[in-house]
Amino acid sequence: RWISSKKKKKNGKKMVCSFRGSVSHGLTLELGETVQILEKCEGKSFSRSIGIFPVGYIHLKKAVVTNRGQYETVIPLEDPIITEVTSTLQEWSVLWKQLYVKHKVDLFYKLRHVMNELIDLRRQLLSGHLTQDQVREVKRHITVRLDWGNEHLGLDLVPRKEFEMVDADQISVSDLYKMHLSSRHSVQQSTSQDGGKQRHGDSCRMPVPHHLFVNLKSFTYNTIGEDTDIFFSLYDLREGKQISEKFMVRLNKNGGPKNPEKVDRLCALFTDLSNKDMKRDLYIVSQVIRTGRMLLNDSKKGPPHVQYRRPYGCAVLAMSDVLQTISELKEEKDFVLKVYTCNNENEWYQIHENIIRKSSTKYTAPSTNYGLIISLQLLRGDMEQVRRENPMIFNRGVAITRKLGFPDVIMPGDIRNDLYLMLERGDFERGGKSVQKNIEVTMYVLYADGEILKECISLGSGEHNISEYRSFVLYHNNSPRWSEVIKLPIPIDRFRGSHLRFEFRHCSTKDKGEKKLFGFAFTPLMREDGTTLSDESHELYVYKCDENTTFSNHALYLGLPCCKDDFNGCPNIPSSLIFQRSTKETLWISTQLSSTKLTQNVDLLALLKWKAHPERVMDILGRLRHVCGEEIVKFLQDILDTLFSILDDNTDKYGPLVFQSLVFIINLLRDSKFYHFRPVMDTYIQKHFAGALAYKELIRCLKWYMDRSAEVVRQDHIQEAMRALEYLFKFIVQSRILYSRATCGMEEDQFRASIQELFQSIRFVLSLDSRSSETLIFTQAALLNSFPAIFDELLQMFTVQEVAEFVRGTLGSMPSTVHIGQSMDVVKLQSIARTVDSRLFSFPESRRILLPVVLHHIHLHLRQQKELLICSGILSSIFSIIKSSSLESSVQEEVEMMVESLLDVLLQTLLAIMSKSQSQEAVRGQRCPQCTAEITGEYVSCLLSLLRQMSEIHFQHLLDNFQSKEELKEFLLKIFCVFRNLMKLSIFPRDWNVMRLLTSNIIVSTTQYLSPALHKSFTDADFDFKVWNSYFSLAVLFINQPSLQLETLTPAKRKKVFDKYGDMRVMMAYELFSMWQNLGENKIHFIPGMIGPFLGVTLVPQIEVRNIMIPIFHDMMDWEQRKNGNFKQVEAELIDKLDSLVSEGKGDENYRELFSLLTQLFGPYPSLLEKIEQETWRETGVSFVTSVTRLMERLLDYRDCMKGDETENKKIGCTINKEEMYIRYIHKLCDMHLQAENYTEAAFTLLLYWELLHWEERPLREFLHYPAQSEWHRKEGLCRKVIHYFNKGKCWEYGIPLCRELAFQYESLYDYQSLSWIRKMEAAYYDNIMEQQRLEPEFFRVGFYGRKFPFFLRNKEFVCRGHDYERLEAFQQRMLGEFPQAIAMQHPNQPDEGILQGDAQYLQIYAVNPVPENIDVLQMDRVPDRIKSFYRVNNVRRFRYDRPFHKGSKDKDNEFKSLWIERTTLILTHPLPGISRWFEVDKRELIEVSPLENAIYVVENKNQELRTLISQYQHKQLHGNINLLSMCLNGVIDAAVNGGIARYQEAFFDKEYISSHPEDTEKITQLKDLMQEQVHILGMGLAVHEKLVHPEMRPLHKKLIDQFQMMRSSLFPHSPLLLLFVSTPIFPIPLLSLSLSLSLCLSVSSPLNVLGSVRHSSSSLSSHTSSETGNLLILTDSMMEHPEDLYRMQPSPSSSSLSSTHSAPSQMINSGHSSIRVGSPSLPDRYRHNRELLMLLPPHRDRPSSAMYPNMTENGQPTNHQRALYHQVIGPCKPCSDPNLSVADKVLTAPSSWSLDSGTRDTLPFLSAHVGSVMAPPVPPRTLPPGHFSMHFDAFHHQINELPPALPARSLRKVSSCNYYVFVNVYAWVVFSLNISWMKICKMKFEGFSYPEKIFYICGFSRHFYTK
Repeated sequence: RWISSKKKKKNGKKMVCSFRGSVSHGLTLELGETVQILEKCEGKSFSRSIGIFPVGYIHLKKAVVTNRGQYETVIPLEDPIITEVTSTLQEWSVLWKQLYVKHKVDLFYKLRHVMNELIDLRRQLLSGHLTQDQVREVKRHITVRLDWGNEHLGLDLVPRKEFEMVDADQISVSDLYKMHLSSRHSVQQSTSQDGGKQRHGDSCRMPVPHHLFVNLKSFTYNTIGEDTDIFFSLYDLREGKQISEKFMVRLNKNGGPKNPEKVDRLCALFTDLSNKDMKRDLYIVSQVIRTGRMLLNDSKKGPPHVQYRRPYGCAVLAMSDVLQTISELKEEKDFVLKVYTCNNENEWYQIHENIIRKSSTKYTAPSTNYGLIISLQLLRGDMEQVRRENPMIFNRGVAITRKLGFPDVIMPGDIRNDLYLMLERGDFERGGKSVQKNIEVTMYVLYADGEILKECISLGSGEHNISEYRSFVLYHNNSPRWSEVIKLPIPIDRFRGSHLRFEFRHCSTKDKGEKKLFGFAFTPLMREDGTTLSDESHELYVYKCDENTTFSNHALYLGLPCCKDDFNGCPNIPSSLIFQRSTKETLWISTQLSSTKLTQNVDLLALLKWKAHPERVMDILGRLRHVCGEEIVKFLQDILDTLFSILDDNTDKYGPLVFQSLVFIINLLRDSKFYHFRPVMDTYIQKHFAGALAYKELIRCLKWYMDRSAEVVRQDHIQEAMRALEYLFKFIVQSRILYSRATCGMEEDQFRASIQELFQSIRFVLSLDSRSSETLIFTQAALLNSFPAIFDELLQMFTVQEVAEFVRGTLGSMPSTVHIGQSMDVVKLQSIARTVDSRLFSFPESRRILLPVVLHHIHLHLRQQKELLICSGILSSIFSIIKSSSLESSVQEEVEMMVESLLDVLLQTLLAIMSKSQSQEAVRGQRCPQCTAEITGEYVSCLLSLLRQMSEIHFQHLLDNFQSKEELKEFLLKIFCVFRNLMKLSIFPRDWNVMRLLTSNIIVSTTQYLSPALHKSFTDADFDFKVWNSYFSLAVLFINQPSLQLETLTPAKRKKVFDKYGDMRVMMAYELFSMWQNLGENKIHFIPGMIGPFLGVTLVPQIEVRNIMIPIFHDMMDWEQRKNGNFKQVEAELIDKLDSLVSEGKGDENYRELFSLLTQLFGPYPSLLEKIEQETWRETGVSFVTSVTRLMERLLDYRDCMKGDETENKKIGCTINKEEMYIRYIHKLCDMHLQAENYTEAAFTLLLYWELLHWEERPLREFLHYPAQSEWHRKEGLCRKVIHYFNKGKCWEYGIPLCRELAFQYESLYDYQSLSWIRKMEAAYYDNIMEQQRLEPEFFRVGFYGRKFPFFLRNKEFVCRGHDYERLEAFQQRMLGEFPQAIAMQHPNQPDEGILQGDAQYLQIYAVNPVPENIDVLQMDRVPDRIKSFYRVNNVRRFRYDRPFHKGSKDKDNEFKSLWIERTTLILTHPLPGISRWFEVDKRELIEVSPLENAIYVVENKNQELRTLISQYQHKQLHGNINLLSMCLNGVIDAAVNGGIARYQEAFFDKEYISSHPEDTEKITQLKDLMQEQVHILGMGLAVHEKLVHPEMRPLHKKLIDQFQMMRSSLFPHSPLLLLFVSTPIFPIPLLSLSLSLSLCLSVSSPLNVLGSVRHSSSSLSSHTSSETGNLLILTDSMMEHPEDLYRMQPSPSSSSLSSTHSAPSQMINSGHSSIRVGSPSLPDRYRHNRELLMLLPPHRDRPSSAMYPNMTENGQPTNHQRALYHQVIGPCKPCSDPNLSVADKVLTAPSSWSLDSGTRDTLPFLSAHVGSVMAPPVPPRTLPPGHFSMHFDAFHHQINELPPALPARSLRKVSSCNYYVFVNVYAWVVFSLNISWMKICKMKFEGFSYPEKIFYICGFSRHFYTK
C-alpha cells in the first residue's frame, strides 16, 4: 500500500548508489542526485520526478520545503557550502571529461587534483569533528578551489560573504558588486580575504611576522669523540652582530642527543622576524663547542676527569641562498652545513665572519662533505596563527628562540624581562708563568643578600637554565676574546639589588689539572637611581684573589667600584681592603635589556616618582616627549595614573602640561609599532581610570586650543590635539560618568553647556577659510579625520537625535562649495564617509537628520565631477544601510529624498564617465582602468541600487515633479542612454552572471514604470522621435544581451535563472510590442530605421519573442504600402540587415522557416505570411517573403561554412539580387579563394562584378577598396586583375579573350602604349600555353548524407576539382579532416532513406572523369597535346564513372562475353572551373556499355598508355631505370601470351558471335584494328627497351621477344611482313619505324581513336604500371578465373589507399583512362614521382609542326610539296655510316599525335635538338627551282627564334627539285629493299594523304639506307 508523505515533514534524499531504472516505472538515478519522496510502499519509494526506486539506494537527510505546491523546492538542512560543493562537482564532472576530449591535458589533471581535494575537504566538513577555527580554514580552502575551478572552466563567478554564497535579493546591488570584486580578488590571489576591507579610516594593518623553523637532523662529524654543544643563531653581516638568541643542542660523544627524550626533537623556532629582517644580509651561524680534554689529540694535556669547554668548529648558511626556496615550499627543506675548524684560536671570535668572507687561511675545511644536516621551513603570521596551522611542530617540543630586543609590534600581554650579556674579552697578566694562561670565566647571579640565584642563566633555548656559567677556554691566551652571548632571565622581583660576579681561573694542563682562581670582577644590575644597566659595553675592574679566597661576605667587594664610572663616584676608597684591583687587568662585557617592566630611562623614572621632587614636575612633564616610545608603552598605566594624579594635585598649574603629555601618549599609540596597545588604553579608561574631575580641564584645554587656531601661526600642538580627539573624548565622557555616578548627576547642565560650546569651537575651526593658510588646512584635516570617532562616546551621554544634531551642525559648517582645494575635499568626504559608516547613521532617527546634509555635499561634488570614487563609496554605504533597513517605514521617505537629490546627477555622472571611458579607449586602444574598473562599476551599482529601492509611488512622484515635457524628455533620454551603455560596454566581466541578471531585471522593471509616461507625453501631437527611438533601441539591445540567451546555458543553470527571473526577453518583447502598437500613425517614422534592430530581435532563438515581433514587420509593410504604394524601403533594409546580422553569427536552423508558408507559429499572433495573404498587396508580399526566406538560407549557409577551421571547400556563390550585397559577397568569395591560392576561381568570381560594369564614363562612388572613379576605369582595373589571376592559375585560354577585349578598348581610344602592353601579354600567354607545363587536375564526386551536415550540403552530391598532385586518398583524408565526425561510406551505391534522414554525417567519395565539351578541338589531328589537354579538363559540366556487372548468365569459359559496364554521367549546375572548386550535381544519366564496346574501350586505353610511356623513354624524359617500361611491356605481352586480349578474340571474333550479332560487325573490325595496333606499339616498345636495357637484364628482354613472337603469331598467324622483321635481327629499326608509321596511321585515321581518347594526368605514369602480380585491366594475369576479377584488382573511384575505416570496396572503374590510373600498390613511390619532377623542368621553346609555315601557301592552299613538308619537321641528319654511332643512336625517333610532349624540345643536353619532331625521310641533295619553297626547317627556325641550330656540325643541302617521280623512285627502291608490295602499302590506312606523302612516310622507315 502506497503511503503518502505529503503531510509528513519532508526530507531530502541523497542517492548512495546508482539505479538504472530497468523495472517498470523505474526512475533512473545517478550517485549523488537528490530526490524528494512523495509516497512509500514496502521498500520502494515514489519521487516527484515520477518513478519508483529502492529505498535502500538512498540516504535520508533533513530538509525544508519552500514554495509549497506544484513548484515547491526542497532545500537540505546542511551547511550551504557543502551543498555548493556537491552541485559544483556534478557540473565540473561533465566539463572535466570534455577537457580530455579537447586535449587540454594540463588543465584536465589539475582539475582532477582540485576535485579530489574538494571531495576530501567536503568529507572533513561532514565529519563534524572539526573545531570552529578548523571549520573556517576548511571553508576557506574550499572556496579558493571552487573559485579557481570556475574561473578556469569559464563558469560564473560566485559572490561570497564569509565563504558562503550570498542571495542577491538580500543585499544591495552595491554590496553585491563589492562581493564580486572581492571574489575576483580571491581567485586572482588564490587566497580568501578574511573579513571586509575597511573602506575608510587609516586603520593600521599589523605587519605579518616571519618565523624560521630550524631542525637539526644529525651531526655526522664523528671524529670528535667527546660531548659537544652546538649553538645556532642568526647573524647580520652588515651590522656585524647577532640578532637572535642562541638555540643550543647538547650531543653525546656518539653524536646523539645527550637527553634521550630529545631524539627527533632538536628543533627551534626563531620568531618575530620582520620584513625588514628578511631583507638583511642574514646568516645562520652554528658554533660547535666540545667538552673534554684541553687538546683533542693529546691525552697528556690534563687528566681525563677534568672537563673543559673548548672551541671546535663553525658552520654558516646564507639565508639569501635558501630564502626563496623555503618561501615557496609548504614543508621542510634539508640543507648540509660544512663544519670548519679554526687555525688560530685567537681568531675564534670572528671565525664565522672569516668563513663568510672566505678567508681560507684562517680556517680549515673538512676533509669530507659531512657536517650538520638541518631542515628549514619559513612560517608566517602571529604566533597564535602559527600554532593553529602547524600543530605538529609545537608537539615536537620546539624551542622558541626570540630576537635580541623587541619585535616590530609589541603586544600588550607580552611580558618579558630578559637581560642579554655578551662576554666580550679580557686582558690578564702572565703572573710569572713561562707560558700564557688558559683562562676560564665563571659567572654567578647573586641577590642582595649574597644568595646565588638558581637557574637564572641560559646558554641558549632548547636546554634548561643553569645557575653557574663557565666560559670556553682559549689555549694559552692572556687576552682571550669570547664574544659569547648569555641570557639572564632574572625575575623582576629579584632584579633590584642583584649583581653579577665573574671569577677568573687558570686551567693547568699538568697531571692534576687544577683550576686556580686568580681574580674576579662584578657589576650590579641596577644603579642607585633605579635604572638598570645601560645597553652598552662596560669595562669592569678585575680584583686579585687566590684559590683560598671565599666570597661568603659579598659586602666586602660590593662597596668597591666595579668600573670607571663607579670609581669616579667614590674617590675615597681605603687601600686596606682585602681585595686589591689589578690595574693591568680588565674585563669587557656588553648588555642589552629587553624588559617590559624595567627601564633604563631616567626621565621616565623621575615622572613615576614625581612626588619625590614636586618642584621638578614642570621639567619632568616637559621631558616626557623625549622618552622612548617602547618605554612609555611598557609603563602606560603607571604613566597615565601619574599624569591624572598630577592634574588632580594642581589643575590650574599643571593642566596644560598634563593635557599636552596626554595628547603625546595618545598620538604615540597611532604608531603602527604600538597600535595594538590601544586596547590597553581602552581597558585603562574603562576599568582603571579614576579622574572624576578631569573632564572639566580636558574640555577647557581642548576648547582653548580650537579657539586659538585662527590666531596661532605654528599649529603643530593644535593639530596633535585634533588627532587625539577620539581618546580625549573617551577620557572626558568616562570622567563625566564617574563624576555623575559619584554626585548623582550633579552639574549635568554645565556639562551639556560645555559640550555645546566645544562643538561651537569645532564648527568655528571648520568654517575658517583655509585657502590662505596651509597650516590651518592641516588643522581642519586633523579635526575632520578624528571627528567621526567621537560619535560612540557622545551616544553614552546624549540621545541619538542630539548627537545627530551635533554632527549635522558640524558637517553643515564646512564650506558648501567645492573650492577649498582638492586635498581638503578628500578629507571632508572621508569624514562624511566615516559618518555614514558609523553606528550613529544606522539609526533611522539620525538618518532623517543627517541624510540631507550628506546628500547635499555629494550632490555638489558630483555636479563638479570631483572625487567620484569617494562619493561612490559613500553612496554604496548608504544603499547598503537602506537595503538592510528596508522593512522600516522611514526607508520610503529616505528613498524619496535620494531620488530627488541624486537620480538626475547620478545619470549625468554616469554618462560623463562612460563618454570619457569610450574616448580613452579610442585613443589608447584600452579603457582607463580607474574609470572603468573602479568608478564606472561603483556608480552603476549605486544607480541600480537606487532604482531597485524605488517603488511605483517613487516613480510616480518623480514623473510628477517634472515641470515641463522638455525636462521629462531629457530625463528619459539620459536613463535610456545609460541603460544602453550598460549593455553595450563591458561594465561587468563576462563571468559576473549574477550581477548581469540582476542588472537586466532592474532595467526591465524600470522600463515598465517609465513606458506609460513615454506613451502619455510623447504620442500623437507631441510625438518625439528621439525619445521613442531611444526606447526602441534600448529594448532591442536588452533582448539581444548575451547573458539573457538562456539557450546557451546548461539545463540546471537555465532552470535556476528561469525560476528566479523568468525569461526577461519575453517581458521586454511584450513591452516593445505594446509600445509599438501605441505609436499609431507615427509608425511610419521608424521605417526603415528600426527594421534592422527589430530583425535582430527575431533572430533571437526564442519562439515567443519571434511570434511577438513578426506582426511588427507586417505593420511596417502595411504602413509603407499605404504611404508610398510599395514597401521597397522595408525590402531593401530587411535584406541589408539580414546580411549583416547573419554574418555576425545570429540566427539558427529554425529561423530558416520563420517567414515561410509552412511555418506553424505558436502564440496569439498569426504568421507573417498569413497576415500578408489577407492584404490587397498579397502577391508582392508573398514574393517578398519567399525571396527573404531564400536569402536567409543562403546567408545561413555562408555563415555555417565560415565556422570551421578549413572553409576552403565550403565556398558558395552569391545568387542574391541586391547589387551592393551581391558585389560585397563577390569580393568576400574572391578573398577566400586568394587566401587558398585558388587563382582561377578568384578570377571567375571577380569576373561576375566585371560583367556588371560597362565601358562608360559614368562616375562611381567609393566602394569597398575601390576609390571614387569612372565606370570605365573600374572595369579596366578589374579586367587587369582578372587577367592577372588567370595567369597565376595558368588558365591563359580564359585570359586571352579579356586581353582582346582590353586591346579593343585601347585601340578605340588610340592608347597605343597600353595596346602594346596588352598585345605583348596576349602573345606571352600563347607562348605559355605551348611552353609551360600544366598538370591536369583530378575530379572527385562527393556525397554529403545525413541531417548533421549543414543545410547547404545536406543530402546533396557535388563534383570537386582537386588540387595539383592531389590523389583520391589525399582528397578523402582532407574531407574527413574537415568533417571529423563523418563516416566514410564503404560502397558507391545511392544511399537509402535511413542514411539520408539519419542523425549523423556520411561521406561518399570516388573519382570521376570529365567528359569534354569541345570535341572539335580534340578531334583535330594537328592540334598539339598541350592545347588539347586544356580542353579535356576545363569548361566541363559532365563527368562519368563506370561500374562492371554481368548481364544474364556467365560464360564459364570466357566471362568477358557477359561483362557489361554501367556508365553514370553526372551533369553539374555550372561548369568547372568556375567561381567554386566544386558544384552541385544537377542530374544523373545512366547507360549500359556492352562487352564488345567495353573491350574496344579497354584496348584503346591500353594502346594510348603504351604510346605515352614509350614516347617518354624515346625522348629520354624518363631516363636511368627502365623498370617501369619493362614491367609495362611484360604485363601486356605476358598477359597476351597467356590469355589477355586473346580472350577478346575468343569472345568476339568467334563465327558464332559474329553471326548472332550482325550489328556489331563494324565494332568487331575496330577491335581487330586496335589489337593489331597494339602489336605494332609493343614492337616499337621492345626496340626502345633493347636500346636502354641493362646487360644484366638481357635475359628478360629475350624472354619478352620470345613471348612477343608467340603473341604475334597467335593474333596474326598469316603476317609475313611482321614475321620478317621479328625473325631478322639485323633489321630492328625498320620494325620500330614501321610500327611507328602504322601507329601514326591508325591514330590519325581512326575516328574512334579520337572519340575514345582520354586525358593524361600527372598520375598517368604511375597508375598504368603493372606489378609482378599483374594489376592491369584486361591485359594482366591470364590465369585469373573470372574476368571481373581484373576490375576488382583495380582501385575503384571510391577506394584508393585510404585507411580501412574510410575505404570502400573496389567494385567500380572509371569510364576513362583514369580508372586504371589509381596506382599499382607494388610500384615503388620513386617511379610515381619521376615524371612529375621532370614535368616541372622548363621545356625549351618550340613550335608544333602545324604551326611551322603559316603563310607559305599558294592561293591560300598549301601545295602538295608544302603539305608534305608540313608533316616532316626535318631534323639534323647523322650519317648512318658513322662508325662512332651506335645502332640505337642512328635512330631518330618521332612522336605522333599521341606523344605527350609533341612539339617540344628535350630538356636534357645530351639529346638531339629536335627530339619530338616528326621524322622525315632523307632527301637527295638537289636544288629547288625558283619559286619553290627552299628553306630548311632548321634555317627557318633559326631565323624566327634567332637561335643557332642545335647541331650545326653538318647541315643539310638544299634540295633543288622535288617532284612526283623522285618519290616514285624512292618508293621503288624501298619496295625492292624491303620486299614490300604496292598493295600492302596501300592497305596502310593513310586516308587524306597523297601517294607522295605516303611514300615519304615509308621512306622514313629506311632512312639509314639513304647513303646506299
